Amino acid sequence: MNTHTLVKACLKGNEQAQKQLYDAFAGQMMGVCYRFTKSTEDAEDVLQEGFIKVFTNLAQYKGDGELAAWIRKIMVNTALAYLKKNKHYSNELLIKEDHMHVVSDDHPEINVHVKELIEMIRQLPVGYQTIFNMHAIEGYSHMEIGQLLGVSESTSRSQYMRARNQLITWLQKQPGEFKKTSYA
Repeated sequence: MNTHTLVKACLKGNEQAQKQLYDAFAGQMMGVCYRFTKSTEDAEDVLQEGFIKVFTNLAQYKGDGELAAWIRKIMVNTALAYLKKNKHYSNELLIKEDHMHVVSDDHPEINVHVKELIEMIRQLPVGYQTIFNMHAIEGYSHMEIGQLLGVSESTSRSQYMRARNQLITWLQKQPGEFKKTSYA
């Protein structure tokens, strides 16, 4: 079933079509949710909330762009809302502009597996992790990030560079030296 037909069937309340839409995008969107949270359980909560929003607002999807991109945007916004409303994330999500410093713009040549890199990103403090994901992976501009998170564009840039530099530091360590730590 093509996307247009699938969306129409979902809008008519066809449960089989809704399951098909969920099955088609849940795995990919779980990856999005997982990158913004610190546990699989939290990512599953975000995914569930996100799909509720998808099905609730599906009539707003006009078919102008890819359905996956529309769903992804909902998942990112749901993840941001989740981080803000959950106490163990909200304190870490607050980004302070004091103690800013100039950061390096080096581009080291380092080989790393995608799973290792994702795990490293997930080990960043929540504020760094959120901005890094939004800019480097989701493609949001620093202006958009600032508007969504209620921070200045320069704060977004600074937090992104701090996250990037922390990742570079971890990547420059010898293989196997990176140790998983918990911020949750």
